[in-house]
Amino acid sequence: MNNSQLFKPLKIGNVVVKHRIGMAPMTRLRATDDRVPLPLMAEYYGQRSAVPGTLLISEGTLISYESSGGFANAPGIWNKEQIAGWRSVTDNVHAKGCFIFCQIFGMGRAADEELSKKDGVEIIGPSPIPIGENAPVPRSMTLDEIKKTVQDFTTAAQNAILAGFDGVEVHGANGYLIDQFIQDNSNQRHDEYGGSIENRSRFIDQIMKAVVAAIGSERVGLRLSPWSSFQGMKMTNPIPQFSDIINRASKLDLAYLHLVESRISGSSDSEGSETLDFAYNLWNRPLLVAGGYKLHDARQLVNKYLSKDIVVMYGRHFIANPDLVYRIKEKLQFDEYKRESFYTIKDALGYVDYPFSIQYLQSQSAEAVSF
Repeated sequence: MNNSQLFKPLKIGNVVVKHRIGMAPMTRLRATDDRVPLPLMAEYYGQRSAVPGTLLISEGTLISYESSGGFANAPGIWNKEQIAGWRSVTDNVHAKGCFIFCQIFGMGRAADEELSKKDGVEIIGPSPIPIGENAPVPRSMTLDEIKKTVQDFTTAAQNAILAGFDGVEVHGANGYLIDQFIQDNSNQRHDEYGGSIENRSRFIDQIMKAVVAAIGSERVGLRLSPWSSFQGMKMTNPIPQFSDIINRASKLDLAYLHLVESRISGSSDSEGSETLDFAYNLWNRPLLVAGGYKLHDARQLVNKYLSKDIVVMYGRHFIANPDLVYRIKEKLQFDEYKRESFYTIKDALGYVDYPFSIQYLQSQSAEAVSF
């Protein structure tokens, strides 16, 4: 397997990864109550930088206090304390010879009602359409609020670079704020941000252009989930809408496009069978693809699309296997993840206590002796 396409280097923006296996963004809730990354997070990301040349994408990171009405103890990146907390994470990842992009996002109608009240922030979105039954009705954003949010994404991107990240991933997937503007089942506006494919693309297009102008295209990636039904999403026919967005993004020379397969819905498996081929055909730069992949799936995917530069992104399996890249390379079995500890707030349990494989530890000991 070592000689397969999976273990060939690839240039992504300003960095060169040594293989085509990456860590997907995953909410873990290990920041402080003020949304500052804890030292525990530096240890966690450092562990998953076990194999040099690996690309990691951070958990979703909130762009502003106004966007913080969801996920208690999820990190933010709008103030100096948060930037300093993230710097300890990025320093640890870089010390291991790996790379990390910061995923930046806003909650929109996905915000939690109780937490929003506690934080004193309104639940807003493109239209007054709740995320589901018995969910709060978001207030439709004004044009000034939309402009401010574009600036918040831009500032968050600049802060991420100050924190030492190699780049940012703009989160346009999984039913969060940007995705809500993209899709017609959550966006029923009658102004320049709704009512047509072009108008629904406007918000994300403005964000991407502003972020690229602020930090450089080589430091910017974009995540989309055209087929996901998570958090009340999934248009009847998403292909024309997402094709428009991908075509616009392709003109920006981004570091990568990150796509979520239809068989994943949030952090759970799905019965989706739709393919991403339409997106593959439109994109000619590096592709990150996430979709509940198993041990042997990564090699199959990169070999199936030999004309594409694909990085296979692992999420839940990376939680339980900090040396996951080594295990794939050496064909070692994955350890099982424990779903019940995915979100144990500020707790090391189920976070930094998963073991490295014996073979990996032996390889590190042998390498140390050779020096």
